[in-house]
Amino acid sequence: MTAPALPSHSEHSGPPAASRPVRPFLKWAGGKRQLLPRLREFYPEAFGAYREPFLGSGAVFFDLVNQGRLAGRRTFLTDTNGDLVGCYAHVRDEPEAVIKHLQRLAARYTRDPQGHYYRVREKFNPARQAISNGQGIESGRYTADLAAMLVYLNRTGFNGLFRLNSKGQFNVPLGRYSNPRICDTENLRNVAAVLSAPTISIKQVRHVDGLAGAKAGDFVYLDPPYAPLSATAQFTSYTSEGFSTGDQKQLQRTLIRLARKGCWVLLSNSTAPEVAGLYDGNRDAERAGLHAYQILARRTINSNASRRGQVKEYLITNIPQRVS
Repeated sequence: MTAPALPSHSEHSGPPAASRPVRPFLKWAGGKRQLLPRLREFYPEAFGAYREPFLGSGAVFFDLVNQGRLAGRRTFLTDTNGDLVGCYAHVRDEPEAVIKHLQRLAARYTRDPQGHYYRVREKFNPARQAISNGQGIESGRYTADLAAMLVYLNRTGFNGLFRLNSKGQFNVPLGRYSNPRICDTENLRNVAAVLSAPTISIKQVRHVDGLAGAKAGDFVYLDPPYAPLSATAQFTSYTSEGFSTGDQKQLQRTLIRLARKGCWVLLSNSTAPEVAGLYDGNRDAERAGLHAYQILARRTINSNASRRGQVKEYLITNIPQRVS
């Protein structure tokens, strides 16, 4: 498959390569920083717009920014998690207000880590519930104070999880950190500058809706909630809707549709049997030009440290692998 001719960079004003490297300002379950060397093997040599419909920590997005690959590119960053999208939007729009709140939280954490963490969590839940529409958090009603609390809880909570219980309340316990970096002022300012580029859009939408406008030659990276490898591997989801087996099947249909349209697609997922059945040896996926690669990743989320270690994951793509 050959991507269509791309517009020259002069036709757009996308973000140039960051003058200083930008890093994800949130930790996220399944974040892809550790896998970037393998993922880079599948970045297309040329592409049109960039679309990331399961934003999370945005590790691939920030990696592409650091490489200058998004200069001149329309970029669509989306997620269904209203807290996540609201936080990104306020780091973009009100970085100094977020930093001010975060610095105050960091100072109080230093004096009383455990007590302060749980006091902030108690404040965070009713504050976010106040901007819920009954089905989820409305990102457009987020505040700089809420964004700072989310970053704080994320940087100090267990393994950077964002987990909601059956009542829709954030219930992640305190993590075990000796000196967590809660407020990285320089990085937050650099991230705000990158996200403020006029070609970058950040929205709270379902992945299907976020990909509706994808065109031939676009690069789409998808990092959905992974299918659990076992019955005990699934924790309460990071959105109230969850991500079911039916959602995994719908995602496969979307990926096939995008590949047939001429988009470059790259999907990360677990090697759970339901995922293998959708992509590895699946006739419809293979006819669309999709190939399933197994790679080794480091498992970090388990209450039992002895059960953490390397695990196989899938990369599903129609992009030719670059071998260095």
